[in-house]
Amino acid sequence: MTKAAPAWLVPVAAICILQTTASFMSRFIPIIAPAVSDEFGWSGSSIGYLTASNSLGGLAMLVGGSTLLKQVGGVRTLQITLLLGAASMALFLQSALSIVLAACFLMGLSNGTANPAGSEVLQRFSPPGKRNLIFSIKQAGVPLGGVIAGLAIPVMVILVGWRITLLACVLLVVMPPMLTWRLSPHVDQTAGSPRWHVTMPTLQSLRTLKVPLQALTHNRGLLRISVVGSLFAVSQSCWFTFTVIYLIDGLHFSLGLAGVVFAIMQAGGVIGRVALGWLSDRLRSPNASLSTAAILSATTTLLLGLSSPAWPLWSIIFLAFVAGSSAASWNGVQIAEVARRSPPGMISETSAGSSILVNLVNMLAPTAFAAFVSAGGSYGYAFGLAGVCTLLVLVVLPRDGKAR
Repeated sequence: MTKAAPAWLVPVAAICILQTTASFMSRFIPIIAPAVSDEFGWSGSSIGYLTASNSLGGLAMLVGGSTLLKQVGGVRTLQITLLLGAASMALFLQSALSIVLAACFLMGLSNGTANPAGSEVLQRFSPPGKRNLIFSIKQAGVPLGGVIAGLAIPVMVILVGWRITLLACVLLVVMPPMLTWRLSPHVDQTAGSPRWHVTMPTLQSLRTLKVPLQALTHNRGLLRISVVGSLFAVSQSCWFTFTVIYLIDGLHFSLGLAGVVFAIMQAGGVIGRVALGWLSDRLRSPNASLSTAAILSATTTLLLGLSSPAWPLWSIIFLAFVAGSSAASWNGVQIAEVARRSPPGMISETSAGSSILVNLVNMLAPTAFAAFVSAGGSYGYAFGLAGVCTLLVLVVLPRDGKAR
């Protein structure tokens, strides 16, 4: 007689798969954009605007989507935003950059849904003895989506062209929400049946949007650790957005090889998130682990700007892996520190406020990077400025001793 699967396994697996799918869709943009840009005559820096629009969609959902999540349910909302994003991907067939910018915005809605929906489901279903591990696995789904995108998309573009690749990616995004569609009523915690009538924002509800940011001012350490996340996001967003196009335009890599390097960077993020969390617990000092990540992140970003076609391939691969392990590994420790410093009963507000700051940087940093390059600045100087911003983490980190 076979042992039945634990009751928590299916909902936890479903939300992890859906979050990985949302990440895959956002990483799709900077990887396929070079091929699309070549055909439609867009500049290489336009990829920064596409990624910024994607981040804006996530920010809009993070700030204004709480009503939808409560009325319809977190899993159902994530499924709906993934399907909407998949439909929007077809707009990449249009040569008008403004239309593709709108598509990227709609694709970004699922990113703003994934974290609150995933956290709510995991909090209810994860066994207490395995909760930290399961939350870590869920967070690792973000770079895992990038690994899949980096390995699969360039190969498909080379073999069948970017249009067929686009269709295949649409199908990959559609399948998880469709396969998990019937699971939502059993997982979502809504009062009775989901209500599909969404209340329009009122003046009073709009005023509540400032609550998460105001919550960060409760104490100085909380505000500083939230700014730390924003500074880390500068280098992270530039690595995620411009690595592929820089390797192609600046170092003369093929799209396939650039995709492999991108995937290695994302794999470094999977390993780095777990390793940095372990190091922080081991040292009982989040400041020590975050300082290490900041130094490595800034150094690798500066070195990427200094790289040239004469550098051996192994050095670029090693640089990308270390960057993924540092520039994309800070999230878990920083989120935990925000929660630790939050006033009792305000963890959700402070977490949302910190996430809003990070998402603002995810939108503004690629935009500024693209504008700088478009104005005649080099990729090298742009990466250098991003690295200097992240190095400011060492100045902003709260100096109040070890973790409690």
